[in-house]
This record gives sequence, structure tokens and C-alpha cells, in this order.
Amino acid sequence: MFALTLGLVSSATLPATTAVGDVANAARRRLDERLEWFQDLRFGLFIHWGIYSQWGCIESWPLVEEDAWARPDGLACWEERGRDMERFRRDYFALKSTFDPTAFDPALWAEEAKRAGMQYVVFTTKHHDGFSMFDTRQTDFRITAPGCPYSRSPQPDVVHSVFEAFRKQGFGIGAYFSKSDWHCPYYWWPGPPARTRNPNYDTHAEPQRWSRFVEFVRGQVEELMTDYGPVDILWLDGGQVRPPDQDIRMDRLAAMARSHQPDLIIVDRTVGGEYENYITPEQEVPEEPLTDVVWESCITMGTQWSYRPDDHYKSTHELIHLLVGIVAKGGNLLLNIGPGPDGRLPDVAVDRLRAIGAWMGVNAEAIHGTRPIAPYRSGDFAYTQKGGSVYATYLPPEGADELSRRLVLTGFTPPPGARVRLLGTTRDLAYEVAAEGVVVTVPEGVAASPPCRHAYVLRWSR
Repeated sequence: MFALTLGLVSSATLPATTAVGDVANAARRRLDERLEWFQDLRFGLFIHWGIYSQWGCIESWPLVEEDAWARPDGLACWEERGRDMERFRRDYFALKSTFDPTAFDPALWAEEAKRAGMQYVVFTTKHHDGFSMFDTRQTDFRITAPGCPYSRSPQPDVVHSVFEAFRKQGFGIGAYFSKSDWHCPYYWWPGPPARTRNPNYDTHAEPQRWSRFVEFVRGQVEELMTDYGPVDILWLDGGQVRPPDQDIRMDRLAAMARSHQPDLIIVDRTVGGEYENYITPEQEVPEEPLTDVVWESCITMGTQWSYRPDDHYKSTHELIHLLVGIVAKGGNLLLNIGPGPDGRLPDVAVDRLRAIGAWMGVNAEAIHGTRPIAPYRSGDFAYTQKGGSVYATYLPPEGADELSRRLVLTGFTPPPGARVRLLGTTRDLAYEVAAEGVVVTVPEGVAASPPCRHAYVLRWSR
């Protein structure tokens, strides 16, 4: 039943006469409150980091034989091993023995993210390869194991360090966790060929083996929910792990997780149902506003989720427009960066964060805590609202991001008696309602020396 599987409220704490429906309603209200909190954040940092950063490959994916797209021509780590999958896998899993990110400093990560206006973080505690970036007791394939050189550092538990650093900066904390695990012998059983991203045995014919994997996952998730302070989001990847063939018992897993973290938002992504509390379009933005569902676009700053030495990064202009466009459609932007094998954020990524931060320093009120409002996007303007204010963000094309003296808003009618001001300035602007739209006049001095670049926000309020 919904109240029991959701695990937000324990019926044992309620009077015997309380209906189960009341428990369900209380749980739903609590989750709704958490999702409102989540939508207020609007801008988050996604971090993909693991042993794969040493090779600059596409995270864990080259391990899957049928996923040839993850081993493109020219991929050095694949070519150097003669395109031999057995050798590739052996050497990949051996990356544990060389992973030593001595320049890792999560406090610097958190400072840069906060300066950029981000308000939550989602960190890869374990990707599909099974390498745990935390001190799990379920496997030795972890960063704190003696065979990993970083285990000798003063604070080898990376997840603990990341969560603490970002929590100190006031961030919401999200734990990415892959439900699949290609290193675990109860998922990819040693011996039979493992050619797909799925178990290499029939889980129905061998229920005991699958049951051991279910308990393995439960053990790791419980560690994350009990040993790492308050966690706001459990971001579960590996959508193929679902009934009927890969039943991970999400009802039990969710109830356990919320027994330790009562305010937890769960994202069983791509699976649907009651444990996908919000949806996560990947590397895309919905064409139309989504105002009847909570959502978050997860998008890379470069072209790849994990570190790639020669990656191409989106421009500051493109990233700001991406953020504005997503928020205007009702979503959050979870922007991904892949740290290098030494633990540093790439210089170009830091440059982008600081440039975004300069823009957010002027315009954050049009992003944080806002909700979409029609017409959402019309012409060169995107719209959001908060309290008694409506924000119209002017989005000039890249390469022509100067502020025009004459701005025309179409599809928008200001409230009677509304005043309009450009964020970052102190004086109201003149405007008139004409046949072509609402025409706002920007003073010559402001247009010549605007308070920011790339996008400009008009605040309408009474």
C-alpha cells in the first residue's frame, strides 16, 4: 500500500483509529513539501567521478560489449589493448590500484559551485562499474580499500568529504547510485559471457543469486542513508533494474531509506511509478513547458559526463540561456562537470562557473524560488514569477548580446500600474503598450554599460 511502501510516516506512531488513508495523505503532503523545496533550488551541480577519469573514457560504459558506441575509434584505452574486451575489462577494474587523486579538495568544488549560484549537488557514489567512492562494507572494490592508493590519504572516504563540504555551504545533498553493478558477482556472474548491461544469468531460474544482489544493493544504500549525514535526494540510475526480470524490491528499499532519511526524495529514474518522484530528461530540454510534473534536465557542461582531456565545453552564453530556458519551462538544471583523475575541476569548467556566477550575482532572483508563468517563452524573452513579481529575461543571440535601447515583449500584458526595472540597476524604466507588444525603453547609459552580459532581466512588480 502507498503509505507503507513510501515509508515517509510510520503507522506505529499514530492512534489505532487513524485510517491508513490518513497515513497516505500525510506522506503525500510531506513529499509534496519536499518537492516544492526542490523546485525552489532550480540550479544544481552534477559530478561524475571515479576510476574511469584516469582513462578519459565514457564512464563505465566501455565495459559493455554490446555498447560499441562507448568505444569509438581513437579511444586510446581501447586501442592500446588491441580492442580485446577481456583484456580491457581486466585492466579497467585494475584502475583501482592506480587511483590516487591527491589534489582532491571538495571545499574548493563547493565554493565554486556556490559562487555560480548552484544550490544542490548530486554526486556519483557508485557508477555502473561498481567502484564505490565511499567506505562501503559490502565490497573491497572501493576507494577506501587497501589496494587503492588513495586509501592512505587522511580522509579517503570521498563521498563523506564531498557531502560535508557542500553541506557546509548550505547545499541540498544528492546521492547518485547505480542499481546495476558490473563488478558484483551477483550481477555479472563470473564465467558466462556478460555481453549486455543486464545480468548474465536468468534471475528467475536462479532466484537465490539474484536475492543476494538485492541484499547487496540494500546494504550499500543503507550505508549511504545512515553514515553520511542528512541526504535530500537518492538519485538511482540503471533503469533496466526493474521488474519483472530485475526486481530490486523498490518498496522495501524506499521504506528502509526513508526510515533513516524521512525527508528523502527518491528518483528511480526512467522507471516511473511512485518511486520516481521527479523525472530527469537527460541531455535535453522538453520542447514544451512541463508544469504538471516536477522535473530536472541533467546536462553536461562539456560533451561527456566524465572527465575527457580534450572535451569541448558549452559557452557561458549557451549555459546561461540553457538555465533560463529550463527554469522558464518549470524545470531545474543539473549541470554536470567531470573532475580530472587528480581531483581538480578542469580550468575551463571553473571559468564557466565563475562567469555564470557573475551573471547570477545580478539576476539570481529571477531563477531561485521562481515558478513558470505564461507565456513561458515568447520571442526573445523567457518568463518566471515569484511573489508579486514577474521576470522577463531577454535572451539575445550569441555574438550579439548587447542590450538594445528598445525591448519589445510579445504575448505579455503587464499588471495594471506595474513598474519595470532592469535587475542590477536602481531606476524604473519607461514603457508603453503598443500594437507590436510592450515596448520598454532602456536609457542610453544603461544600454552602453549594462550590469551583466549574455541575458538581461526585467522585473515587473507593483
